[in-house]
Amino acid sequence: MPEIAALHALEILDSRGRPTLYCTCTLTSGAVGAGSIPSGASTGRAEAHELRDRDPRRYRGLGCQQAVHNVNEVIMPALKGLPCADQAVLDAALIALDGTPNKGRLGANALLAVSLAFARACAADQRQPLYAYFSALLGDMPRRLPRLTVNLFSGGKHAGGQVAIQDVLLVPLKPTSIRESLAMLYDVYQTAAELIFERYGMRLLTADEGGLAPNFPDDETMLRDAVTAMERAGYRPGEDLGLAIDVASSHFYADGHYHLNGQNLTGTEMIAQIERWTRAYPLISVEDGLSEEDWAHWTQLTAALPSRVLTLGDDLLCTNPERIGKAIRLQAATALLLKVNQIGTFTEAAQAARLARSAGWQIVVSARSGETEDNWLADLAVGWHGDYIKVGSITQSERLAKYNRLLMIEAETGLSIPRV
Repeated sequence: MPEIAALHALEILDSRGRPTLYCTCTLTSGAVGAGSIPSGASTGRAEAHELRDRDPRRYRGLGCQQAVHNVNEVIMPALKGLPCADQAVLDAALIALDGTPNKGRLGANALLAVSLAFARACAADQRQPLYAYFSALLGDMPRRLPRLTVNLFSGGKHAGGQVAIQDVLLVPLKPTSIRESLAMLYDVYQTAAELIFERYGMRLLTADEGGLAPNFPDDETMLRDAVTAMERAGYRPGEDLGLAIDVASSHFYADGHYHLNGQNLTGTEMIAQIERWTRAYPLISVEDGLSEEDWAHWTQLTAALPSRVLTLGDDLLCTNPERIGKAIRLQAATALLLKVNQIGTFTEAAQAARLARSAGWQIVVSARSGETEDNWLADLAVGWHGDYIKVGSITQSERLAKYNRLLMIEAETGLSIPRV
C-alpha cells in the first residue's frame, strides 16, 4: 500500500503568465510523480474555489503563494505516512482536511495539485502509463481515442470580447486517427489565417487558447467564415468536418435577457437563434448556449436541438455531481464538459463522469484557458473514454503538448477514433 513520503509545491506560471501550482509527490517506495494544474478564465459560479493571494502588489492579486503554503505546510504534515490504498483514499483525505463544500479553505488548486502528483506517483509505482492508471479509476481499460475539437475562431473572454460567442471549433468527422485529424486541422487553420488577412487585414495573432480573433462584425460572421475556410481548404462541411460552438452565454446574460449583437433576447428567443444556427451551419455541439442558472430554458434548448447536436454543459454543470444530477432529472443537457479543476480531485471528477455516462450522455474532456506544458489531460481523455477532447487550437506549446501526447498514445496502443 503506497504511503506519502513527501509533498512539495511550487508556484509557476501558466500560458497567460498567471501563477499556478506545480507539485511533486514522493512515495515511500521511492516512486515520484509531479504535475502542474490549469486555471480558467471563463468560469462558472459553481466551480470549486481557486485560492489566490489577492495581494494587488503581486501579480495583481493572482499569486498562489498561500496555496503553495497549504500544500507544503498543511497538507504535507497531515498526509505524510498516510497509507493510501488508492486514489479515492487520498482524495477523501484531502477533502476532509479542507472541510468546506467548495474547497475554500485550502483551495481547489492546492488539492488538485496534490491529487495529480499522487496519481502520477502511483502510476510510476505500478509501472504503468498514466492513461492506464486513470482508466483503472473507472474500473475499465482504454478502448478508443477521443475525437478532436479544435479552436478556430475566438471571441468572448478568450479574445477581448470583440464578439459575444467565445469559440467556434473545428471537429474532424472522417479521420479515425489523431495523426490524420491534425493534418486536416492544420490545413483549415492556415486557410482561415489567410482568409482573415484577406478580409480583415489581420495577421496570425491568437487568443488565449490559440484561436484566431479578428474584428468580426458579428457572431454570425464567425460561423460563415469557418465554413468558408473549410471549403477553401478542400473539405466538405458536415461530411469531412463539423463545427462546435462555445456560446458562453452567462457572460452576456443580464436582467433576464441575452445581449447578443445589439439585441436583447429572451430565453425563448435565444433558443430560436441557436436552433437556427444548427440548421444553417454544420454544428455538432452547442456549449453553454444559455446562462448557467437559466434551468427552465436549458430543458427547452435540449428539446429544440436536433439529435445530432450535443447540448453541452460547462458553466451549467461545473463537473459537479449535484448539478449533473439535476440536469439529468430536468433533461437539461446531453453532454458533460469535464474539467477536473472545476471540482478539485480526480475521484470527484470520476464520479461526475460515471453519472454522465449513466444518463447516456457523451463526455468532452477539456483543458482551460490557462494551461501549462503538462500533458496529463491527454492521458485522462484516453483513460476515461472521452468522446471528444477540447484542448484549444493547434498552436502554442501548452496546447501542442496534449496533441503530441495523443500522437504518442496512438502509436503505443494502436487505438483509433470511432467512425461517425
